[in-house]
Amino acid sequence: MSPNAKGALLSLIAFGVYATHDVFIKTLGATYSPIQIVFFSVLLSFPLATISLMRERAPSTLLPVHPGWIAARTVAAVITGFAAFYAFANLPLTQTYAILFATPLIITVLSIPVLGERVRLPRWVAVAVGLVGVMVVLRPGGTDLELGHAAALLAAFTGAFASIILRKIGSEERPVVVMLYPMVANFLVMGVMLPFVYVPMPVEHLGLLAVISVFAWVGGRIIISAYQTGEAAIVAPMQYSQILWATVYGFVFFGENLDLYTGIGAAIIIASGLFIVFRESQGGGSINTPVLRTRSRIGTPSMFRVSDLMKSGRFRDKNVKDDAPID
Repeated sequence: MSPNAKGALLSLIAFGVYATHDVFIKTLGATYSPIQIVFFSVLLSFPLATISLMRERAPSTLLPVHPGWIAARTVAAVITGFAAFYAFANLPLTQTYAILFATPLIITVLSIPVLGERVRLPRWVAVAVGLVGVMVVLRPGGTDLELGHAAALLAAFTGAFASIILRKIGSEERPVVVMLYPMVANFLVMGVMLPFVYVPMPVEHLGLLAVISVFAWVGGRIIISAYQTGEAAIVAPMQYSQILWATVYGFVFFGENLDLYTGIGAAIIIASGLFIVFRESQGGGSINTPVLRTRSRIGTPSMFRVSDLMKSGRFRDKNVKDDAPID
C-alpha cells in the first residue's frame, strides 16, 4: 500500500471514530445539557492529557509567548465546544456536519485579517459557492431555523478562528500551553454553570462520557499518523466522509433521514472545500495553505490532541511569506 493510500485509510478510520464519538454526544444530549456533557468530558480527559503532558520535555514555563492570541483562542475553543455539542444534541447529524463543513471556507476568509494573506478570485468564488451550500442546508424561510442551526454556524466560525490562531502562533508556543489553557478554561467555565443545569448521572452515562474522551484521543492519534504517512492534500479531504457516517448513524440510531436539501447543500459545501484543498495542493511551498496546515478537528473541547499534532509537524512554515497570495 502506498503512503498516500495508507494515509487516506488512516484518516477515514479517524473520522469514523470521530463520527462515533459524536453519536455518543447526541445520545447524552437528549438528557443532559451541553454544559454538563462538556464539563465531564473535559474532566475525564485530564488523565489522558496528563500522559501527553508527561511527554512534554521542553524546559520552560506555562506562560504563553502570545498571551493575547492564546486568550482569544481559549475563548474561541470554549465557545466551539459548547456550540458544537449543542448542535449535535439538537440537530440531525447530517445537518450538523454539513454546516460544520463550512469551516475551511471560514478559515480561508480569516486568513486575510489574521495571517495577512491575499486570496485570489478562484478561492473567493469557492467560498461564495460554499456559502450558497450553507444557505441550501438552512433554507431560511423554507424551514424552521432553531438554536441548533445558530450553534452549528457559531461552532464553524469559532472553530475556524481557533484553528487559524493555532496556524499563526503554533510554531512559537509550547504545545502544553496551547493544550492546557482551553482545557482549564472549559473546566472552569462549565463548572461555574454546572450547578444550574446539573442532572444526576448514572454510572453507565459516566461511562459514555469516558468513551467520548477516549474516542477523541484515539481519533487524534490516528489522524496524526495519517498526516505523518500521507500528503495533506490526500488526507485533509477525508473529513468529508463524516457525512456518510452521519447518514448511516442518523438513520440507525435516531431515525433520521437525509433530506434532499441537506444532501444538495452538503454536496455544494464539500465541492467548494475540495476545490480549496486542490488549489492549495497545487500552490507549492511558496504559498500559504491555511486549510491544509490546520489539522485540528472542531467540536471536541478536550484539546489535548493538539499537543501531538504540533509535535507531528509545524502549523506554520517560517519560510512562507505571510503576504503571499492564495490562488
